[in-house]
Amino acid sequence: MGQDASLFMQALSGTKTQRPPLWLMRQAGRYLPEYRATRASAGSFLDLCYNPALAAEVTMQPIRRFGFDAAILFSDILVIPHALGQNVWFAEGEGPRLDPVTNNSGLLALGAPGNLGKLDPVIETVVRVRKQLQEETGGATALIGFCGAPWTVASYMIAGKGTPDQAPVRLIAYQDPAFLQAMIDLLVEASTTYLVAQIDAGAQAVQIFESFGGALPPALFQRWCYEPVTRIIRSVKAQRPQARVIVFARGVGHNLMAFGGVAEVDALGLDWGVDVNWAARALQPMKTVQGNLDPLALMAGGEALAEGVRRILGALSDGPHIFNLGHGIQPTTPVAHVEELVRLVRGA
Repeated sequence: MGQDASLFMQALSGTKTQRPPLWLMRQAGRYLPEYRATRASAGSFLDLCYNPALAAEVTMQPIRRFGFDAAILFSDILVIPHALGQNVWFAEGEGPRLDPVTNNSGLLALGAPGNLGKLDPVIETVVRVRKQLQEETGGATALIGFCGAPWTVASYMIAGKGTPDQAPVRLIAYQDPAFLQAMIDLLVEASTTYLVAQIDAGAQAVQIFESFGGALPPALFQRWCYEPVTRIIRSVKAQRPQARVIVFARGVGHNLMAFGGVAEVDALGLDWGVDVNWAARALQPMKTVQGNLDPLALMAGGEALAEGVRRILGALSDGPHIFNLGHGIQPTTPVAHVEELVRLVRGA
């Protein structure tokens, strides 16, 4: 089966499909008992990311259970700073922690952006998953690779953890923009190298996660969000024109229009705050749209879930659409609610 034969790849090429392809952000995760069992056997979270056999297993788990139309590589956006030499670890119950890099000397201590050998096991995971998808689904299920957007990754690198409003990186954007630009440039180059390696290993599409773009005031959006992401996309497409690229920029609202105007972007991910009727009018004529059920509607289930699905399908059914959540699935989401979501989307 060719790469564009899958429903997901058809939608990414701008085709209005018979039904919307379906996958979920964080679909391989703690809500699944089989993931929790594998995670317990792996050691640390990073050990799981860097173990090709186990990472491939957890990538495949939601495909085997739900038959989603796309698998997304199991990894983390912070493997790039880790590969560059920054100390990264995951504190149980607290999330990622990093030794902060806040000045040029700290930045100079990091490795070269093209020297990402530490990520070889992640690339091996991509090879394994693509092979397993071919064997188990005949190519009907596509494979998505990903990276974090430079602004989002830089916010972790500078603060040493996730922060509610990205104040540490925003402050540096005002106080020392030359340092931040140097960090962003490093991340653009490293992210491009990483995505091209994933594509060469078998990823048919890649998604760039700009999780913190909504923290930027309008005057800073162009320099720190739009331009770095666009540089990555254009470089990846110049090297691998066959790859499809999705931009998921959370919280940026009408600034999604800017990404919609980038010729090399294939799809726009919508967070749960985007009005789907506006998206149908303003975005879908330009690009395939992806999203955007509130993860808490999925967690709640019942009528909240059914109404959320109806609203999205009703608004976006006239153009190319990939059904997804508006952000990652919550760890306490009942598996039965995900099963019901699959029934609702495919039954419609």
